[in-house]
Amino acid sequence: MTVLLGKRLRMEPSVFLIRNDIEYFLFEEDFVEANMRCIPMIVRFKMDLAGIKLKLNEWVKFSNREKLELAISPAGNPEQISNYKRMLNRMIFDHTGQTGTSLEINHAPAWSVIDNVPEQLDLHMQKMNKSISRNQWHNLTNLQRFALLKLVKDGHENKNFLKALIEFGIVRKRTI
Repeated sequence: MTVLLGKRLRMEPSVFLIRNDIEYFLFEEDFVEANMRCIPMIVRFKMDLAGIKLKLNEWVKFSNREKLELAISPAGNPEQISNYKRMLNRMIFDHTGQTGTSLEINHAPAWSVIDNVPEQLDLHMQKMNKSISRNQWHNLTNLQRFALLKLVKDGHENKNFLKALIEFGIVRKRTI
């Protein structure tokens, strides 16, 4: 239930919350609601793979069905990534009349290097007097590593970073 100006509004559960085939994180629950106002990590991950930036003002124009399609559509090989890019560009064009903003595709993103903790993440952890071992980093999923790096990116507010560390088993809640 959401409180707005002292009044309680009943919101329908998000289509994301009632599906078992969508990977999202508990730290994202703040915005996994009926209108899915923020872009979930699973969609951001696939957009990076496809080299398309989706602006929040474009995302909010999409229907729940379209948001669901972006979350569940595969992007695990070059053909699927190409299809994903076409689908996303079509959706953006249908809602804005514009093509999607292209991103340079990093063919060796930091999250894919599993043997070493990226310096950016290590430095952020040190600022918090925490650490992440190479083994912990190695044992995370691609999406988890991607999420941690997005959460420590310059210009990001980092408010869910600690929640993600706890959720991923990097730190324990009582050590905070």
